[in-house]
Amino acid sequence: MDTPLWTPSPERVKTSRMYQLMQKVNEKFGKSFTTYAELHRWSVTNIPEFWTLVWEESGVVASRPFSQVVDDPGKMPGAQWFSGAKMNFAENLLRFRDDRTALVFKGEGKDTVRITYAELYRKVAALAAALKELGVGPGDRVSGFMPNMPETICAMLAAVSLGAAWSSCSPDFGKKGVLDRFGQIRPKVLFCADGYAFKGKSHDSLARVAEVAQSLDSLKKVVVVSYTRERPDISMIPGAVHYTDFAAKDAAEIEFAQLPASQPLYIMYSSGTTGLPKCMVQGAGGILLHHQKEHLFHTDLSRDDVLFYYTTCGWMMWNWLVSALAVGCTLVLYDGQPFHPGPEALWDLCEQERFTVFGTSAGYIAALMASGFLPGKSRDLSSLKSLLSTGSPLSDEGFRWVYENVKSDLLLSSIAGGTDLNGCFALGNPMLPVYSRELQCIGLGMDVEAWDENGKPVVGERGELICKKAFPSMPLYFWDDPEGRKYHDAYFADYPGVWRHGDFIEVTEHGGIIMYGRSDATLNPGGVRLGTAELYAVVDTFPEVADSVVVGQDFNDDVRVILFVKLREGHSLTDDLKKRLVAAIRTNVSPRHVPAKIIAVADIPYTLNMKKVELAVKKVIENKEVKNKDALSNPEALELFKNLPELQS
Repeated sequence: MDTPLWTPSPERVKTSRMYQLMQKVNEKFGKSFTTYAELHRWSVTNIPEFWTLVWEESGVVASRPFSQVVDDPGKMPGAQWFSGAKMNFAENLLRFRDDRTALVFKGEGKDTVRITYAELYRKVAALAAALKELGVGPGDRVSGFMPNMPETICAMLAAVSLGAAWSSCSPDFGKKGVLDRFGQIRPKVLFCADGYAFKGKSHDSLARVAEVAQSLDSLKKVVVVSYTRERPDISMIPGAVHYTDFAAKDAAEIEFAQLPASQPLYIMYSSGTTGLPKCMVQGAGGILLHHQKEHLFHTDLSRDDVLFYYTTCGWMMWNWLVSALAVGCTLVLYDGQPFHPGPEALWDLCEQERFTVFGTSAGYIAALMASGFLPGKSRDLSSLKSLLSTGSPLSDEGFRWVYENVKSDLLLSSIAGGTDLNGCFALGNPMLPVYSRELQCIGLGMDVEAWDENGKPVVGERGELICKKAFPSMPLYFWDDPEGRKYHDAYFADYPGVWRHGDFIEVTEHGGIIMYGRSDATLNPGGVRLGTAELYAVVDTFPEVADSVVVGQDFNDDVRVILFVKLREGHSLTDDLKKRLVAAIRTNVSPRHVPAKIIAVADIPYTLNMKKVELAVKKVIENKEVKNKDALSNPEALELFKNLPELQS
């Protein structure tokens, strides 16, 4: 049996909220559980009782309690959660209105900003009054094209306090990436900043905002935050107003709209692998309860904690981070490049603000390892109790490096889930030891197994991640999918009535999970899921390129984007063409989509129904077997991708 890298002390176990929850179950239901495995099994075989307990223990603020937890936990999709309840998501996140610090914001190259819970409430109240005056209410959408800053959180809370749904993406997205998302949902109001900071430079956003606003006829107002300069000229943006002018209303209280738990809260986006990004609509009650479970019990948060997560507003970890306001702890926000001016940037902030929980990605940890900077040797990390890592599987070297060079007495929680559920299937646990490469446990209330090709559960070997029973944070529906076909095909086409997530996992003898990455062709560089369709849309505009295929290659404990191009007759892959492709992708999609390698090939493989076979190409370049070549119209094309010297470095 493997030796744990870390084991919690008996004191830490017994003071954890997870342990206290287990004692509550024992007391209330006449159990005598002593292990997490017993508690988890109970949580997935007694789903109504479990989620009732989460509701009670997290102190949900609701004007009317639910009459039924769930109508049928075996019904996927379509299970109805917390029927009869009347509540408001923003009211739950703004339940604390005292002088404790709610938000600490550090923008690259800027002074630190601090906001108390009382100040946060007042700021949201003013913004909510302004949005209400515009007629924003249930059924509307409000969008953010913003950095990770306090104004973004205020805008979200103000919108959802009125019953509108919030949707956001990162300010480094190009015009097409933004319109592919917001163009589908047609927001009434768009919040944006004049720019953002990255690697010592300020990047302007107003030109793109103007183009986006001109293309969205649904917009009633564009609210512009002055971030990179003092009160910029916004006259080129239709319907634009400065944030400080818009939020100048005199409002002391917020009239929180009391709505069903199924009220749309967030619209999140798939990566757009097979076309336009799918718009996943998520409900207020389900997201609140799912996040409360993960924050309180799996992350062991309390009001005394200082929680940091390095994220943009285009990643679901931003939504996850913000929900911790319901716990009453302090959230630290950062906008900028995490290695500017050097690899010490986030660790200086950790020391200064006394982080207790530091959230990041496996890609960041790998880059930190390569930098040679050793946080634990040069910074005071005595406050730090947990480090969270997600986005891609953390390597064995990464696990060991953290314990050797960050802190030896630390709960290293590798966590994994997805945008689809706005949370985790497997994550940390303050009661359990940490084993290298393993996520400590399957989340409470998540009936997860690894299934083989025959749909049978397996332990100790790789299988598909499936979830057998419904959970509250499942999407309510997909936007513009009236018959539910897109929703069904995304998760339930392979195993009817069972959620197939699209990840390969292994359930270990410890009850932990080893992640093996996506089982589909989604790109995943640095732990950020990216779609291929958006990249193809740019490449297809080049007259020199006849066809292309893009895949993610597993390389040095990460994933890098590889673009293969089939050139038109008379053209060659010159350095100039490569530079123009990179520039177009960076500008029109995002910097994260920029390929690490661009390689010319003579042909692109297709299926019989003319779909590019990205997954097969990925397998070939990683020297893995492609089993289903019969489905290809030109299987000989795969030979062109074997043993390419360009992919060896």
